[in-house]
Amino acid sequence: MNPENHPTTTHSKVISHVFFTGTAKQGCAGPPLGLVDIGVSDIAYIFRISLPGIAKYQDKIKCEIQREGRVCIQGVVPEIAIPSDSGCLYRMQVQQLSPPGPFSITFNLPGQVDPRLFSPKFRADGIFEVVVVKLGVRIPTS
Repeated sequence: MNPENHPTTTHSKVISHVFFTGTAKQGCAGPPLGLVDIGVSDIAYIFRISLPGIAKYQDKIKCEIQREGRVCIQGVVPEIAIPSDSGCLYRMQVQQLSPPGPFSITFNLPGQVDPRLFSPKFRADGIFEVVVVKLGVRIPTS
């Protein structure tokens, strides 16, 4: 090996050069944390929140729903060392996903809800999905 082509010094700072083409150029660099979709039916609301990389730590997510429809999601994006097949651990030097640390996402649903009647689900694709029943609605029992 030619030492001029393969330096042995270690650089403490990594410079990122990431280029996008096609549809990748139209979007953002990584999946964003906290994008919210809200849906409405006759008896309930559904909201979905993008929480990429949090699924393994879903037990640390707190979801508080208030009667007036205010929703607060709190959690922590963990700092992760990524193992490789060779047994090495990698720590991110270039990071375009959400950085590690605590987060909170707060928003209002379109109307009042019964905070006792909700069904949370953490999907495999990193979406936290919750259905919450509107206040005063009778749920049919079949």
